[in-house]
Amino acid sequence: MDFDCNKAGESSAKHCSSICNEGTLIQGNTLTHCGKAKKWNSLNKLNNPESSHGSLPRVNDPKEDGETGNDATASECSIMCFTDLPSALVCEVLARLDPKGLGVVSCVSTVLQTLATDHQGWKKFYCERWGLPNAPIGSLVPGGTPDGRSWKALFVDREFQSRSFMGRFSVDVLRGHNEDVRTVYLLAAANLIFTGGHDSVVRMWNMEEGLLIDESRPFGCTIRAIAADSRLLVTGGSKAFIQCWRAIEGASHLFHISGNGTNQNSEFRLWGHEGPVTCLSLDSTRIYSGSWDMTVRVWDRAEMKCVQKFMHADWVLALAPHGNTVASTAGRDAYVWDIGSGELTTIISNAHVGNAYSVARTHLAGVLFTGGEDGAIRLFDVSEISDDENIKPAATWLPHSGPVHSLAFEYPWLVSASSDGRIALIDLRKILTPLNSSKRRFRVKPFDPSTVEPPQRMLHGFGCYLFSVGIGADRIICGGEDGSVRVWNFSEALEIEKKAQALRSLRQENRMRRRKAQVEMNANGRRVDHCSVAMKRNPLKGDKSVTWQIKRPISDKVKS
Repeated sequence: MDFDCNKAGESSAKHCSSICNEGTLIQGNTLTHCGKAKKWNSLNKLNNPESSHGSLPRVNDPKEDGETGNDATASECSIMCFTDLPSALVCEVLARLDPKGLGVVSCVSTVLQTLATDHQGWKKFYCERWGLPNAPIGSLVPGGTPDGRSWKALFVDREFQSRSFMGRFSVDVLRGHNEDVRTVYLLAAANLIFTGGHDSVVRMWNMEEGLLIDESRPFGCTIRAIAADSRLLVTGGSKAFIQCWRAIEGASHLFHISGNGTNQNSEFRLWGHEGPVTCLSLDSTRIYSGSWDMTVRVWDRAEMKCVQKFMHADWVLALAPHGNTVASTAGRDAYVWDIGSGELTTIISNAHVGNAYSVARTHLAGVLFTGGEDGAIRLFDVSEISDDENIKPAATWLPHSGPVHSLAFEYPWLVSASSDGRIALIDLRKILTPLNSSKRRFRVKPFDPSTVEPPQRMLHGFGCYLFSVGIGADRIICGGEDGSVRVWNFSEALEIEKKAQALRSLRQENRMRRRKAQVEMNANGRRVDHCSVAMKRNPLKGDKSVTWQIKRPISDKVKS
């Protein structure tokens, strides 16, 4: 069927049925009551053997136009707008768009702006990149956001923050620990930072002000792992138990880890491991813990009991859950376990030369990152179940000269901390590409491993071992052997960049104006007034009595 594009209000009598928006009318040929098309110029042209195959249209006879015009005038035109389609069909069309496309559609008309802004696709985009946001204590409207804003607003703000890590920053140093800081955790939703180390004390800091809010009593063991959300705080150390604090409703800082004047039921312990607890993680229904007893345990948050245990062949050094699976590292190998069935789905043998100290996962796809004793960071695609133990890394980075002790991921940045005292930032937007499939939205882009770009940024200058790193919102935090916690603040990076860009644009505009004025002067045959230029460079400040000195020497002989 032939389509013609006309402006609204200029519908042709020949082509009546259409689908349109507010600004554009897309019309197509309609059928008469006999079920035949009124005019099939292109079809007749193709079926007529005597007609030429040139690109110019055939000129119709005025009599034929008059006869066909009567039939066209007699028919009725039916105009249907895109938004008049069934709501399920409209939502299905919008669901096929990416964030950029959905944003463009919202600029077409006010009706489409409302549909695109309230579309649930923004929730899917947000959760694919950053997961569900931490919900506050209390009831939450089903399908709503924690702070009541739209999912589009949350997505735009988070995407805006992710661009700030290449800009300028300020560094704050938090001092309070007497010995090494072995673990740090950033809870950006509550503006809180949790730290622990060899001094056996857990400390809670204000992220914005950098002030110490509360600290726990000494537990008599090294604190090696911390994890938290808006409802629960868990820590683990070398005494094989997991210390837990429940959030207190109405409290200004969620947790009272000192225990002074609070309900004793808000603090409890989980026992089960037979060795030091080295790693912890949380999701909405489970607690994950790894230990030197070569096990990863899964705890039910409602009943606070162990519901699953995974055995390894070496000490468990790191873990990272994702959906219904959990990844872990033990020795130099990496594992992926199915929580429901308790089976091992993927094993990566010899992931590193030496121990694999750290692991991180994304919300996008079955992508696994590992950091090891060899100073390398490797990316593995574990989206498919495989019995092959010799899985090759899809990408490898070598930004460090020492072991990589910690990894943290927040789309699109992968952050690593090493014993060489440096932090590496790797942008993964070029590696993870979107798919059109509704089941699997992202995949690892095929590329030559030898062409992997180096880290986009390196933060250094510590001069000490770094044991832990965290990233969230527009902050990066790390802890090391000097007992201090450093916080990189990128909150003003984009504002500074905007001001610098505006200043550069203003200077460029001034240069263009001066150049244009010079060209016009030369075109008019006028010479540049060097005296006026000199006066601008050396203003007299209103003193007209000053005489200009002539650089040429005056001769004693005066011509008569």
